[in-house]
Amino acid sequence: MREFIDGATAVARAALDAGCDFFAGYPISPATPLLLHMVRELPRCGGVAIQTEDEIAAISMCIAAAMTGRRALTATSGPGISLYSENIGLAIMGEVPLVIVDVQRMGPATGGATTPGQGDVQFVRWSTSGGYPIIALAPGSVAECYSLTRRAFDLAERFRAPVFLLTDKEIFLSMSTVALDSYEYPPVRPRALAPAQMDEPYAPYRPGPDHTAPLFSPIGGPHIVRFTGSSHDARGFLTKDPATVGRLNEHLWRKIEDHVAEIELAQADLQADACTLFIAYGITARAMAEAVRQVRASGRAVSALNVQTLWPIPERTLLQALAASADGPRAVTRIVVAELNLGDLRREVERVIYRWAATTGRRAPEIIGLNRLDGEMITPEQFMVFV
Repeated sequence: MREFIDGATAVARAALDAGCDFFAGYPISPATPLLLHMVRELPRCGGVAIQTEDEIAAISMCIAAAMTGRRALTATSGPGISLYSENIGLAIMGEVPLVIVDVQRMGPATGGATTPGQGDVQFVRWSTSGGYPIIALAPGSVAECYSLTRRAFDLAERFRAPVFLLTDKEIFLSMSTVALDSYEYPPVRPRALAPAQMDEPYAPYRPGPDHTAPLFSPIGGPHIVRFTGSSHDARGFLTKDPATVGRLNEHLWRKIEDHVAEIELAQADLQADACTLFIAYGITARAMAEAVRQVRASGRAVSALNVQTLWPIPERTLLQALAASADGPRAVTRIVVAELNLGDLRREVERVIYRWAATTGRRAPEIIGLNRLDGEMITPEQFMVFV
């Protein structure tokens, strides 16, 4: 069985299946279809969907809804992320479980509103001050739009943090034929709630063991919950005590950084005798897959890595690919990172590879960027010139 579906429909369906019961958004191409889906469907499921007056209102309402116990979702594109940025920081500081869909288009500024792009990779990572880690998933197909949306909601609950779904105009708006048995259904955990009766007063920001997220209690629920964007203690009281502030900021960092091996996702398609490794994500991964098929059909070898977590970068999978090639008949001597930007992911690949080379004493492969900035997509033929 197959269906004809676009990425926006798949994301909306996954959000509803994941228990999303609140959506707020402002119309912006190419993210508007998700707003339309949620305004139409969410009230039928007992949820609330709101078209707000602007992007600042949209993410503000989602933060408020999440802190009262709702499972919240919002969607925008690059210019909207600019307006979201202050409240992204608030969501990080306040440990708010929230999913943010960013349907990328060509920039900068208004750029090409209906033109494909992948220019927000570094933007979402550094959109707020402090440099604290975030989680960003990148679906490379309509089926992955469904599965990674579910995973985004699960990660938001687990880490009490904003999680980005970084898709793009082409996957979001283009219709695709999808086999029903290709969908994956990762579980979405319930929110970890503090018991109504506790032996000691509830502290809304007391980390769990090993810097896991604090137990949640909704505002208006059985406990007093203070919510602030300022440095605070475990009870939510503002403080400048160095030890307390240090513990808070370390927790915001370590609750994600200590678990990157459990978060990162990538699909590795490796050949032991390949000296070239392709890396791509989102819509560009489709062209990569076709290039790999054609290269291998011609009798040549090539390896490929489809990155599904842009943040944290799947460092372990990347290094495993290099280690496997180093122990095989031929080592990877060239890495081609393909993306519709100036090299956002390539910078991270270079960081990982050069550090690996420095610590192992091995020679780093040549790292090449395959980039387009003209509003057109990367083609399989552009990959194939490197093999």
